[in-house]
Amino acid sequence: MILCITEKPSVGRDIARILGATKPGSGFYEGNGYCVTWTFGHLCTLKEPADYTPAWKAWALSRLPMLPPRFGIKVIPQPSIERQFATIERLIGECDEIVNCGDAGQEGELIQRWVMQKAGCKKPVKRLWISSLTDESIIEGFRNLKPEKDLEPLYMAGLCRSIGDWILGMNATRLYTMKYGARGQVLSVGRVQTPTLAIIVNRQKEIDEFVPKDYWVLRTLYRDVWFTAEGKNFDSEEAAAKVMEEIKDLPLSVTDVTKKTGKEAPPKLFDLTSLQVECNKRFNMSADETLRTIQSLYEQKLTTYPRVDTTYLTDDVYPKCGSILNSLKEFQPLLAQIRGKKLPKSKKVFDNSKVTDHHAIIPTGVHLPGGLSQAEKNVFDTVARRFVAVFFPDCKFEQTTVKAVVGKTKFKVGGKVITDPGWRVVYANQQKTQDDDKTDDSSRVLPPFTVGESGPHTPGLQKKTTQPPKYFTEGTLLKAMETAGSIVDDEDMREALKANGIGRPSTRAAIIEILFKRGYIVRERKSLRATQAGIDLINLIREDLLKSPKLTGIWEGRLRMIERGEYSAQEFIDKQKEMIIEITNAVMCDSSNRRVTAPPAAPAEEKPKKRSRKKAEGE
Repeated sequence: MILCITEKPSVGRDIARILGATKPGSGFYEGNGYCVTWTFGHLCTLKEPADYTPAWKAWALSRLPMLPPRFGIKVIPQPSIERQFATIERLIGECDEIVNCGDAGQEGELIQRWVMQKAGCKKPVKRLWISSLTDESIIEGFRNLKPEKDLEPLYMAGLCRSIGDWILGMNATRLYTMKYGARGQVLSVGRVQTPTLAIIVNRQKEIDEFVPKDYWVLRTLYRDVWFTAEGKNFDSEEAAAKVMEEIKDLPLSVTDVTKKTGKEAPPKLFDLTSLQVECNKRFNMSADETLRTIQSLYEQKLTTYPRVDTTYLTDDVYPKCGSILNSLKEFQPLLAQIRGKKLPKSKKVFDNSKVTDHHAIIPTGVHLPGGLSQAEKNVFDTVARRFVAVFFPDCKFEQTTVKAVVGKTKFKVGGKVITDPGWRVVYANQQKTQDDDKTDDSSRVLPPFTVGESGPHTPGLQKKTTQPPKYFTEGTLLKAMETAGSIVDDEDMREALKANGIGRPSTRAAIIEILFKRGYIVRERKSLRATQAGIDLINLIREDLLKSPKLTGIWEGRLRMIERGEYSAQEFIDKQKEMIIEITNAVMCDSSNRRVTAPPAAPAEEKPKKRSRKKAEGE
């Protein structure tokens, strides 16, 4: 008998149907030489401190840091989980071989391997590795099962991530709670949540300390077009007015007219983070809501695997793209514009070297069923529209720059005209969001100017005020997490910085939710604000190892190297142990009497009692 272990009952039912295992049992299906069972996500977890020694049950500074000589796992003590684990354990003992059908990612690999390890599995194991849950994809996946050893580096990366989070979360939460927390208060500290909170707090500090400053811009109206003085703006109205007085009676002369043609390529396909950013901007969806929605679409076989960090497709997807496009009924009028032509195969879309485990998020080609929620419709349309757009031509435009001089003062104006919208027709009917609205004069159409022409003009002053940085939204925070604190809009730069981002695409939404839950941040309309408790905690932490996004990004980079087999798992864990010893010693030596303001309306179960302390330590 071949035993297939999936990560969810719904996936188990689909695989069982395809394999012909149609006879139901208690927690499994069987038939046709197969048995299909499932986990409920995590059935096993790393042991808690008290599982190693009773001395670690009580929270005490004298017992820190807690560093087990060898980490172990246990079944999560819940009746439904224990029953399902017992079923899997029995089936493993009865089968001849196993197919690991967990979600094809780092966390999915960890979930399944822990269950098999805890069940004492000695049977040969193969891996089902698929990017969508369509019948076609599942059948193809079973034809091309991977050897378990091929996924060993992925498992080691997931194991190191969990152990690293345990080392830091368990120890630092106890350390800061006992040293600085008020009575009955837990100070939750984590490898990713703390530097993420620091990003928000540091931005808020910039805003709070920002001193607005007035400045004046000299402009002049010539042929119904406003030209702007080049060079620095004026710090005082008097200085600007003096120059304006000097030039008001002098003629304006056009010195240069430059016209350049340009192209704008379609936006890249979505990875999870960029999809969360887009849905936050367009629909005000939280990162967690977007993740849950795209996961639902994946489980309904409508989109491909969502927890990805690449915006590229592999070459083998190209032959399927035509049929996927044809399945998108609502886009057929648009697609008529490119029908009859060979689909382009741009290196900006198809690049095997930019894909490791899974490609970018795209539709699967399964027709949309009725009954989708509005959120599901919105997210699917966003994914499908982007997929359609990448096969359209570049947007072409003409950029015109006109330079002029009045006396010794130089002026300039720019204009941009779209000559062929190309891919932009795919988005032509979408309502612009406030984030997309542009007031830049460069988008205006200019009349024809000739070098050497001259004439009267009307100068004027425009008073402006410097603006503080903007508060983070969930979308811009996700970008900052992805790039270890750097905010970049350039797609190529974003791709380069991903290697050392903090957190993984699949966990960033959960990290933001943890910060809400702990009372460290709140949402004001679309903006994220740090509470006094969050500000106090970051001000309290003096150890950059804990709160620096860049340092955390380096650890994440090492985890990705482990995933590729390029870095030692043992070295990573040893460095995490060295780090917590260093942090513990530094905090112990602090003789101040600092305290953190308790989060507002903290629920009783979040106070440092047995149950809540376990929850706080583990995240």
